[in-house]
Amino acid sequence: MGTRPAASPAALLAASTFRPAPARSPLAGGRRDLWSARGAGGLFRSARGRAPRYWLRRASLRARGACGLFGRRPLARGAGAAIGRKSAGDVTRGGEKGGATGGRGRAAGSNRLAAAGEGAGPGSAGAHWLPGLGALGDVAAGPGAMRGGGTWPGERRERDRERDRGRAPRPSPGLALIPRSPRRLSVPCPCRSPCPWSRPRPVALGLAAAAGLLLLLAAAAPRRWAAPPRRAERYLSRLEELAATDTEDAALSYGVVVDCGSSGSRVFVYVWPPHNGDPHDLLDIRQMRDRGSRPVVKKIKPGISVAAAEPERATPYLRPLLRFAAAHVPAPKHKETPLYVLCTAGMRLLPQRQQAAILEDLVQNIPLEFDFLFSKSHAEVISGKQEGVYAWIGINFVLGRFDHEDEESAVVTVALGDQAESLVRKRTVGILDMGGASLQIAYEVPSSGAFSSPQQEEAAKSLLAEFNLGCDVQHSGHVYRVYVNTFLGFGGNFARQRYEELVLNQTHAHSRLHGQQTGLSAETPFLDPCLPVGLEDTVTRGERTLHMRGRGDWQACAKLLQPLLGGANSSQDSLTGAYKAPIDFSNSEFYGFSEFFYCTEDVLRLGGYYNAPTFTAAAQEYCSQRWEVLTQRFRGGLYSSHADEHRVKYQCFKSAWMYQVLHQGFHFPPDYPSLRTAQLVYDREVQWTLGAILYKTRFLPLRDLRQENIRQAHASWLRLSFVYNHYLFFACILVVALAIVLYLLRLRRIHRRQQLDTLWLDKVVLLPPGQAGGP
Repeated sequence: MGTRPAASPAALLAASTFRPAPARSPLAGGRRDLWSARGAGGLFRSARGRAPRYWLRRASLRARGACGLFGRRPLARGAGAAIGRKSAGDVTRGGEKGGATGGRGRAAGSNRLAAAGEGAGPGSAGAHWLPGLGALGDVAAGPGAMRGGGTWPGERRERDRERDRGRAPRPSPGLALIPRSPRRLSVPCPCRSPCPWSRPRPVALGLAAAAGLLLLLAAAAPRRWAAPPRRAERYLSRLEELAATDTEDAALSYGVVVDCGSSGSRVFVYVWPPHNGDPHDLLDIRQMRDRGSRPVVKKIKPGISVAAAEPERATPYLRPLLRFAAAHVPAPKHKETPLYVLCTAGMRLLPQRQQAAILEDLVQNIPLEFDFLFSKSHAEVISGKQEGVYAWIGINFVLGRFDHEDEESAVVTVALGDQAESLVRKRTVGILDMGGASLQIAYEVPSSGAFSSPQQEEAAKSLLAEFNLGCDVQHSGHVYRVYVNTFLGFGGNFARQRYEELVLNQTHAHSRLHGQQTGLSAETPFLDPCLPVGLEDTVTRGERTLHMRGRGDWQACAKLLQPLLGGANSSQDSLTGAYKAPIDFSNSEFYGFSEFFYCTEDVLRLGGYYNAPTFTAAAQEYCSQRWEVLTQRFRGGLYSSHADEHRVKYQCFKSAWMYQVLHQGFHFPPDYPSLRTAQLVYDREVQWTLGAILYKTRFLPLRDLRQENIRQAHASWLRLSFVYNHYLFFACILVVALAIVLYLLRLRRIHRRQQLDTLWLDKVVLLPPGQAGGP
């Protein structure tokens, strides 16, 4: 077969006009990055030569002469690479003479170029740049690249038919433009080593995966990740409570409580920040502190009962306290600051008519002088039961026992009357408070037990208080059932008076019966086991006098005090006969205040956790000491600074009385480990007024909750904003940065491609098909 005459450059350009490819072109199908030229006995299976297909892959791997921007796949395959360093086309030496080259490149308009010729010698390949096309295409060139020089399958079949008829085949153009799928393009690179920018895909994928992971973590992060732990938050809150109150903070709210007692009246100013919006949380109320970090409190004497005869004196009596509070509360806050005047034992002793007259005077005149939020319901005489409930609320609030979300190992199962399911929440503490005249106990009753009689049930109704501290009455998370009882005459000082009267009556009766003079003179005193050894004392009741001398027997003293637990004939005044709700001593905790703390700490220095055997041994050792030794120790400062001579004198009696009340009256087991005696809780004195304002203001969070709901209804999209989640904010910043980096990489690849195009256009040599063949 003769050789085809060489084509001129003009004819070569004219033959490169774009021609649409058939729907199923074998050159466009199969592996997209593999181009082959069929020769007589080519590498692909042909009618005559059936060379194995893998030869082409091996040859293409050997003839790889360039690397690409995208890739792991070779940019030029075949013995003669399109842009390669080699141009030999003698791969198919086992078949007819011909050559095959393949390459892959990027062309404007996603076109591929294939140049083929027909010759007798081995094929050769070269890079042909066509100025008319303006970009590099995939070029396969060689004098024997394709049998008959055809490009499209239709043309090849037509030439075969013409050859069979004996006609000369029509000349095939030196170049054919083949369309290529626009999904993936590649630009060959002239360098031998891999390009530094040839593999940006793993880095981009890694950055994208990291950004997606951060977005997922930000979306799934719970609210507590964004906030400090509840326990740490509570500790920080305690530190803030000891600091001076920032009166310049307009977000703070204030409250004023006046405690009108029997011996005097005190005013307390409280402050709290805005509610956090959780309907299950209470207001964070704390006592206000002045610039010197001192609690804002003021006391005056005597009690408000001095205005019983003249009720119009009630307002002038409280005026100094109210002026003190008004001076500390910022003036713009006066109109929204609630004022509560709560009267206790001093007012309870007055007749109902006098009580009502005093309260009426306060309700009418206080609003005329002060701008506090004050109404008729804010002035009242509270019962002993209410006072006990308020004290219980205040202690548990300061201890954080109402914060149910905080992790706590000590929990209790609460069964409420109208609920089928039990509620498991943090265990609260009970309180024991022994004053000079009365004894009070308050503790939570998790479940309502059975009553032995209707009388006991009636007594329980008057001693059990059930209330809801939460702002939502439908939510039972803060519903508590508390047993509260106050025993008048069971305080430390009043118990001593009852004991002296008992001893006086028994001694005089015994002396008259047996004709003795015991206790009637200092020479024959009554030996009192409840006084230190050698201490002499005198008891006078009317015209009768009892002379006493201590003998320091703590065990005998405790036995003498046991009958006093029964009190009077009335069961309400009896510590042993009064109804007491059951206590689960295996899952409970109590705090002892006032006399419980003084008896253990002032002299014995055993304040804190109570241990019955240790306390008993220390009390016995103290009572057995002579009075001279005790007074010497007292003057030497061996006892607490709060201890006085009265404490040193009656410590033996009061320690025995406290022990009897605790173990015989309330039936605490001797090995009970969860009783702590204290005066301060977290270095501050907790008053019942704190519990009172917590209970009185329990519905105030509803105002903030309604406003929050309105804002959410009109601006629900704010909850999705990154402002409310800094994790999402940083994730968005990372995504933007990633997008910028990817965009810069893309611009860099385009810039490199343009440089390479310019470089190769300057060096390419356009050879006609007739001259491209080798020797």
